[in-house]
Amino acid sequence: MALTKRQKEAVDFIAEFIQSNGYSPSFEEIAEGLGLASIATVHKHLTALESKGYLKRGFNQSRALDLGPQYRKEERDRKREQPPAVLPETPLLGTIAAGQPVEAYADQETLSFADFCGAENVYALKVRGESMIDDHIMEGDYVLVEKTDRVRNGEIVVVLVRGQETTLKRFYSEQGKTARLQPANTGMEPIKVPLSDVQIQGRVLAVHRRYR
Repeated sequence: MALTKRQKEAVDFIAEFIQSNGYSPSFEEIAEGLGLASIATVHKHLTALESKGYLKRGFNQSRALDLGPQYRKEERDRKREQPPAVLPETPLLGTIAAGQPVEAYADQETLSFADFCGAENVYALKVRGESMIDDHIMEGDYVLVEKTDRVRNGEIVVVLVRGQETTLKRFYSEQGKTARLQPANTGMEPIKVPLSDVQIQGRVLAVHRRYR
């Protein structure tokens, strides 16, 4: 079923918000983003998008939106029609140690970031705060995140707490009842909440830092 112009704007806004933030927007954020004065109008658009297969949402939860099968099918079809992207490669010149000189490579190799670039289930987030500095993740860094809700104890994850706030922490499940969200900063205490109060948004794959 075809979308109206307003429905297309709504699903595109939701998709871009999820891509940028790693979690879905609230109804209030959708209303603000689309310039709508009424939350009831947001509900109307979401209901129509859900009925057409473009959205999935949890019952009575403001941040439980996800893109539906019809939207994902159209995105896959659109990408298949595009010419394949040429992924950049970086010269690999050797290894470096803190002390001894570098052994130069006689034959130049290249390093490709194809594992991360352009992957449908990988997104980037900019880090704010200092809770992970002992894991060398600093404020202003960018983390590449694989969108998944299946993680292992000790992995660095993006997690939504009580449906309101997201945070970047190491995840531990304690006795199958409690989630311990462990900062990598000796000056900060871990966050402990019931497992039912957390929603894993993804695991960190890599950290990118720009010096200029």
